[in-house]
Amino acid sequence: MSLKAKPARESFTVLTELVLPNDTNTLGNLMGGRLLHWMDIAAAICAQKHSQRVVVTAAVNNVSFDQPIRLADVITLEATVSRAFSTSIEVCIDVWVENFSSGKKVKCNEAIFTFVAVDQLGNPINVPPVIAETEIEKSRYEAALRRRQLSLILAGKMKPEEASELKAVFGVA
Repeated sequence: MSLKAKPARESFTVLTELVLPNDTNTLGNLMGGRLLHWMDIAAAICAQKHSQRVVVTAAVNNVSFDQPIRLADVITLEATVSRAFSTSIEVCIDVWVENFSSGKKVKCNEAIFTFVAVDQLGNPINVPPVIAETEIEKSRYEAALRRRQLSLILAGKMKPEEASELKAVFGVA
C-alpha cells in the first residue's frame, strides 16, 4: 500500500509550558526529566499528526541540554518530522526559553526522538514519507538516514559495510 507523502510543516507541533516550582530542582532549574517528558509529548503529537496513527516512543536519539531553564521561564517546544521510514518517524524538537521580565527568547535545548506507528493491536504499520521543503528540513532529512544507519549498526541490525550514507561521510568506498 502506497501512502501519500506529506510536507514536514503539516505535522509541526508547538507546546508551551510555564516552569513552576514543582518542575525545578534545588537550584531553581527545570529538571531534565520534566523537559524530556514535555519533549516526548510534543514529539508524539507531531508524529501522530504525520502518521494519523497511534505512535509509541522507540528511541530518544539525542538530547542536548545547552543551558539551564529557570523557574518562571516560559518554554516553547517546536516539534517537526525530519524523516519517515517504513514504520518509524524521526522528530526533531527545538526548545526555546522566554523570560517575560527581559523579553529575551533564545534556543536552549534540542532533541531527536524516534516513534513507531502502530495499529489497534500494537503492530507496526506503514507511515507516509516526508517532503522536506526548507533548507533546515532538507538538512535534517538527509542527516536522519545517517543517524538511522548508525543506530542500526549499534543495535547489530546492520553491518557497517552496508551503511552507504555513513561511508560517504567518512570517504570510505
